[in-house]
Amino acid sequence: MLGILVEEGQIPGGLSQARDELRESGILDAEGKILADLYPLVSTLMEPRVIARVEVTGPQGVTSNGAVMGDEFIFIHEAWPGAAESEYVPAEPESLVWSLARMVDLHRDFSDEVDSGEVIEATMGLLDQVIERMERGGTQEPEAVAEVTGAPVRLAEILAELNCMWRMTVAWQGDGPTRADSGLGVSALAVWDCGVEGYWVREQPTEPVSEGQVDAASELRVRRASAKELWRRVTDLLPDGAQLTSSPQKG
Repeated sequence: MLGILVEEGQIPGGLSQARDELRESGILDAEGKILADLYPLVSTLMEPRVIARVEVTGPQGVTSNGAVMGDEFIFIHEAWPGAAESEYVPAEPESLVWSLARMVDLHRDFSDEVDSGEVIEATMGLLDQVIERMERGGTQEPEAVAEVTGAPVRLAEILAELNCMWRMTVAWQGDGPTRADSGLGVSALAVWDCGVEGYWVREQPTEPVSEGQVDAASELRVRRASAKELWRRVTDLLPDGAQLTSSPQKG
């Protein structure tokens, strides 16, 4: 319905109820036109050039935030855990990386002062066992959890300090590091925020992960990284001008 109104097309009779509901909610004025203040958001949602999704998994559940970029406008959206609604706020291009970083609470920590690059290897099955063991509660030390599960002690140590896990995925019409089945260019990043143990980039399984691609035997590899590196990598997720201009033309 909104798409038809944006394009000023003829409204089919079957959508008259939807139009009435939009008018009752205040999105349409008395003449059936989208309110001027909402036009930038609606037009951007109808024809996005770039979509960024930020998924954060923590003690309060999963939150899905992100950003949508059109030819003229950029909006970021955020929601509370478990909430169906999102709040959309206009943003400027120069503040986009800052907004995405804020959604995952990316901040400078002590890992910036030490050498990064420590690597931990295991399997996804062992990761699940360690997390499940820790979620049961109790006062088990990481060494005990590692012994019971067969996981590396270091994996249990950093997961004991886990604040959240987050994934950032950016998709657009054009070329990119990965081509999705839909033909979209895609870049993605998965990170563990382990508090005093610093940030860890999940290098295996490689993002973006498709449904059914990962099982218990899949290799797990995480590498410690500084907040400075993550800021750069968030910036690199966004497509440059050349990648966007390579978008397929509408026929």
